[in-house]
Amino acid sequence: MATETGESSCPTKGKSEAEDSSGQVITIVFLALLIDLLGFTLILPLLPSILEYYSKNDDGFYLSLQHGVDWFAAVVGVPLERKYNTVLFGGLIGSIFSILQFFSSPLTGAASDCLGRRPIMLLTVVGLIASYALWAISRSFGIFLLSRVLGGISKGNVSLSTAVIADLHSPKTRSKGMAMIGVAFSLGFTVGPMIGAYLAMETGKGEVFYLRSALLALMFAVTDLIFIFFLLPETLPKEKRVSSMMCGFQAGIDLLSPLALFQFSAVTRGKDSPSRENLQNLKVLGLVYFLYLFLFSGLEYTLSFLTHQRFQFSSMQQGKMFFFIGMTMAVIQGGYTRRIRPGCEIKAVKRAIMLLIPAFMLIGWAGNAMVLSAGLLLYSFAAAIVVPCLSAVVSGYVYWLAGAEVCFTVCAVLFLLPLILLGYMKQQTKEE
Repeated sequence: MATETGESSCPTKGKSEAEDSSGQVITIVFLALLIDLLGFTLILPLLPSILEYYSKNDDGFYLSLQHGVDWFAAVVGVPLERKYNTVLFGGLIGSIFSILQFFSSPLTGAASDCLGRRPIMLLTVVGLIASYALWAISRSFGIFLLSRVLGGISKGNVSLSTAVIADLHSPKTRSKGMAMIGVAFSLGFTVGPMIGAYLAMETGKGEVFYLRSALLALMFAVTDLIFIFFLLPETLPKEKRVSSMMCGFQAGIDLLSPLALFQFSAVTRGKDSPSRENLQNLKVLGLVYFLYLFLFSGLEYTLSFLTHQRFQFSSMQQGKMFFFIGMTMAVIQGGYTRRIRPGCEIKAVKRAIMLLIPAFMLIGWAGNAMVLSAGLLLYSFAAAIVVPCLSAVVSGYVYWLAGAEVCFTVCAVLFLLPLILLGYMKQQTKEE
């Protein structure tokens, strides 16, 4: 009887231990990602001031790039105004960072499929440490740009965090883990910019205004490295790893090729290939998500330049603006998004995208802080529903070419495209 009792209790005990282990992994990933995002977001309210700093100091590399921009502007007939150059430079930096992140994330993911999550995660954090160290010592635009390049290459740790959660066995724990990743993003983008703006105000005599933010970002990255090294376990067993590095990188290439990406080749190559109808829905969703991020990121990255130029926002005011956006997103995610019933997601996304249309119009044409705040409120509400994080892609060309009004109006109208595409998608009912 004792033996039978012992045997019958083993599965329950094993399940409990597995749940405890998964819970610990979720907590570790949440804290590690939060530390990382706090360091990453410190620079957000400082970017316009950083670019002005290099332009006023007659930085040779900056001026050479500016001459190139002036030549291009003259060719296409754009007035030679400094504010447009500032936005284009910001767009250039954001584009480089995001493009490098786009290329590095699939490759680091493929490497982790072969070597495990933990060693690749540590490697990316080491890259971030080097990036922040370069930012701290940068006194020229070239060194600053190099720091952003290295940071973009090393930013694959975000996708690795998602992969760690995906390794967990229980669907319930995976769902909880993904939700916690969303919370980490909301907190990071809420608190980080405020800290960066505050440190910029507390600059000592003879000290570069961004030095303290850069040093704090470096400290966050070092802390993250120690935290991961000692606490994060390996979640991908050796028997589940890709045997050949080439096989792993083939999957990575499927995520880099635009044609293969929109055809979902990485999914169809797997053992559990989706049905034709589900694959078609995936393709529609992929195109919708691409259009959403492409348009949404135009506001995300040019927003700080718009407020800096039109309303003369200081770094602290920029930080308060990001704090307002982050807090609104956190409240919406906690109070509304998590209560959306299964099977109603597409309807919720449609409503959210519809809100982005007036949001972009209000922000682009805002003549005072009240109108801007109303637009930001709608923007934050929609962002909290469609995606729990902000992307870092830029669409600054239209902005600096035609001005904020035309840029945000065009983006608002283009949001009709994903709405139309979603209308063609067959609603899936969740199987009980």
